[in-house]
Amino acid sequence: MAPPKIHPTAIVHENAVIADDVVIEAYARIGANVTIGQGTHIQHGAVITGITTLGEKNVLYPYACLGTDPQDLKYAGEETRLEVGDFNRFREHSTINKGTAQGGGLTKIGNHNLFMATAHVGHDCIIGNHCVFAFGSGLAGHIDVHDHAILGGMAGVHQFTRIGAHSFSSGGSKYGQDLPPFMICQGIPSKLKCVNIEGLKRRGFTEEARTNIKKAYRKFYVSKKEGTPLERVRNAFGTMPPEVQIFYDFVAAESKRGLMFPNLRRRPDEE
Repeated sequence: MAPPKIHPTAIVHENAVIADDVVIEAYARIGANVTIGQGTHIQHGAVITGITTLGEKNVLYPYACLGTDPQDLKYAGEETRLEVGDFNRFREHSTINKGTAQGGGLTKIGNHNLFMATAHVGHDCIIGNHCVFAFGSGLAGHIDVHDHAILGGMAGVHQFTRIGAHSFSSGGSKYGQDLPPFMICQGIPSKLKCVNIEGLKRRGFTEEARTNIKKAYRKFYVSKKEGTPLERVRNAFGTMPPEVQIFYDFVAAESKRGLMFPNLRRRPDEE
């Protein structure tokens, strides 16, 4: 392994832990409590501060800022953290804040995520894997984002909201209710629009799996038969398929913000 390559104009604190094959370009700034994993590339002017750990082969584009203080008036300088996994890309001027004591003290980013230019992740958010945050999208604090979720450009999400796996938030969406897995939302305030059929096709979901998800959606949101929505989903399947189990577990879990609903003047489950 090659030693780290650090430009002479970069400001890297002597206590920072820098792994092999790391590249730190001109005018970047690395704080005292930062750990950077092997093969990570820190481009011109990017900043990593606070108690922040990066895994391997992440890329920070110019002026991305990671580990900065929470934008929360209750924050009083507590020692909170940011943890970042592997193979993430933080484009120009994206910002990721560390946690707060009230929120558990941790903001956590998984693996293989893309944060486009000016995207923002607030304090105490937990981000899964393979998510995409388009230009200008923003998360307030305490938001859980599950794997393969996509936020379109300028989408904005209220604190304490959950965003389900394989969901798609259309560009400009604004919402403060939980977006279930496999769904598309749209509007201000956002409503469920339809099942994310095209996204599921691209990710290799079989026709049977897509049909099962649409069936679960109809039973939960549209059906007028007796029983609760959760009972209708359970009763619709002899053995619950894995994809339906993901949907069921999400909508059955405790929610601080409540679930997002569709506009039922149309059939949003139809392709």
